[in-house]
Amino acid sequence: QVQLVESGGGLVQAGDSLRLSCVASGRTFGSYAWFRQAPGKERAFVAANTWRGGNRYYADSVKGRFTIYRSNRDNTLFLQMNNLKSEDTGVYYCAAAPSSRLQTGVDDYAYWGQGTQVTVSS
Repeated sequence: QVQLVESGGGLVQAGDSLRLSCVASGRTFGSYAWFRQAPGKERAFVAANTWRGGNRYYADSVKGRFTIYRSNRDNTLFLQMNNLKSEDTGVYYCAAAPSSRLQTGVDDYAYWGQGTQVTVSS
């Protein structure tokens, strides 16, 4: 059974940092990503990486502030978020796909975590 389980969300102030984690299990994947959904908005792409690493891609709104990476030791996925802004508030989801292509669409990912809330106060 495939499982993606996120953790690490919380309430922080603007300018703070936060690291989200996602433990992946159940099969091998070719790529993974993070998405977020703000209140009243559609789920939006944040960052993606190939499972083997080295081909990261970011949404313009987070470029230079967020870093996506994976632990080789235990298949834990991470999203390091620095210099957080109020507009980063939302539910963050990790997602994974069999394909090793970097993809940015919600429909491109077959496997999803349950989400973790990030709230940034200004």
